[in-house]
Amino acid sequence: MADIQNSSFCSCNPLELFEQVTAQGEKVRSLKAEKAPKDEIEAAVKLLLSLKLSYKTSTGQEYKAGSPPTDFTPVSNGPGDAQDEDFVDPWTVQTSNAKGVDYDKLIVRFGSSKIDKDLINRIERVTGQKPHHFLRRGIFFSHRDMHQILDAYENKKPFYLYTGRGPSSEALHVGHLIPFIFTKWLQEVFNVPLVIQLTDDEKYLWKDLTIEKAYQYTIENVKDIIACGFDVNKTFIFSDLDYLGSSPEFYKNIIKVQKHVTFNQVKGIFGFTDSDCIGKISFPAIQAAPSFCTSFPQIFNNRKDVQCLIPCAIDQDPYFRMTRDVAPRIGYAKPALMHSVFFPALQGAQTKMSASDPNSSIFLTDTPKQIKTKINKHAFSGGKDTVEEHRKYGGNCDVDVSYMYLTFFLEDDDKLEQIKQAYTSGALLTGELKKALIETLQPLIATHQQRRKQVTSEMVKEFMTPRKLAFDY
Repeated sequence: MADIQNSSFCSCNPLELFEQVTAQGEKVRSLKAEKAPKDEIEAAVKLLLSLKLSYKTSTGQEYKAGSPPTDFTPVSNGPGDAQDEDFVDPWTVQTSNAKGVDYDKLIVRFGSSKIDKDLINRIERVTGQKPHHFLRRGIFFSHRDMHQILDAYENKKPFYLYTGRGPSSEALHVGHLIPFIFTKWLQEVFNVPLVIQLTDDEKYLWKDLTIEKAYQYTIENVKDIIACGFDVNKTFIFSDLDYLGSSPEFYKNIIKVQKHVTFNQVKGIFGFTDSDCIGKISFPAIQAAPSFCTSFPQIFNNRKDVQCLIPCAIDQDPYFRMTRDVAPRIGYAKPALMHSVFFPALQGAQTKMSASDPNSSIFLTDTPKQIKTKINKHAFSGGKDTVEEHRKYGGNCDVDVSYMYLTFFLEDDDKLEQIKQAYTSGALLTGELKKALIETLQPLIATHQQRRKQVTSEMVKEFMTPRKLAFDY
C-alpha cells in the first residue's frame, strides 16, 4: 500500500479523495494510539501524505480536516492550468484570478441563467422603475425563473421575497449589506412581503459557538438589518432557534424536505462525510423551508400557491438547487432566485470578505479613521509601481479593489465612469482612487450607525414576532 503513486488517486473526484484522506488520517491516529509496529505506522503515514498530495493536485487546495470540497467542480480560468481553478461552495470562495471568480463559467457550472439586458429592460418595464445599479452593473448577474416572477406580477398574482443571514459575528461588514440593499429595493418596487431567516442553528452546528452566543449574534445582526430601512409592516425577521419551536407548519415543511432528500444527495451537494454531525446533514432542509409560503400561515393565510423569490449570493445556490429539486415532489412551486457576485476582500478578489479577519473587511462598526486606515493600508491596488509608470500606462480597474468597491456603493453612473477613465488613463493615481472610496464609505457607514442607534429592543421584538403583515391573502 505504501508504494501506491499519486496518479492512482487522481481519477477520483475531490470528494472521494477528501474522504480517503480523512479515513487514512483516522487510521494513522489509530495505529499510533495502538502503538503499532513502526514500519506499519510509517507506511500508513506515507500513504496519507500521498493522498494529501493527490487531493491538492485535484483541487488546488491543501487538505483541511472538516472542510470538504462541497459541490466541487473545477471551473478553469485558463487552458488546463490546475492553479487557475475557481472553488465555490456555501462556505468557501477561492480563485487564483486577480479579477475574481469567472461568473460566466459559474453560470454554466450551476446551470442558472444570465441576467441579460432583455431581462433588465423587462424589470424596468414591469415596475416602471429605473433598474437598481446592482442590476445595471451586473452585481446581480444570474437568475432562476425570474421571468415566472414577472409573469406572475403582470397577471396580478402574488409572490414574496426570502433572504437570510448566518450570524457568525456581532458586527456585519459592508459585504453583508449587498443582499439586504437589493432585497429592500425589490420589496419597494414590487410591494411584496419579505421574510428574513437568521440561521443561528447553522452557526451553532458549524462554528465553535454556544447556542446562547449564536442567538446573541442574531439579535445584534437583526439590529443592523432593521437599520437598512425595512418596513416593519411588510417584513418578518426570524431566528431558527425561535421560530422552529413555535411554528408547526414550518417544522412540517422541514420534515417533508427531509423525507424526500437522501443522504447520498446531500453528500453529493454539500460534501458531508460520515464524521459530520447529523445536525449538519439535516440543516439544508431548514434553509429550504422558508421557500414555501405554507411555512408562514400568519402571513399567507394558509395559501399554498404564493411563489418565492430569493435574492442571495451565488454561493448559496446549492441549498436552493436542492430545494427546487424537491419542491414539485412535495406539492410546492419551485422558488425563483437572483444571484449576486461576491464582495471581495480588501486584499483582492481571490476570496470574499471574512467576518473573522478584521483586516479583510470594512465593518459597519468601524470609525471613519479605521475605514481610512484599512483602505489605505490593505486595499489591493491595480496601479503601477511608480507614479511615472502609472501616468504612462494607467491602472487596472479589473483588479483594483477600491474601484470594485465603488461599483457597489457609488450610485452615480457618470461619476463612476469618469473615475474608471481617469484611473485607466493614468490621470488618477491609486491614492486618489482610494480617497474617492473613503469619501464614499465614511458617510454611508456613519449614516448606518446612526440608524442602528435608533433601533430599540421593542423594534427588534416587533420585527421578530410572527404576525399578519400588511397584505391580504
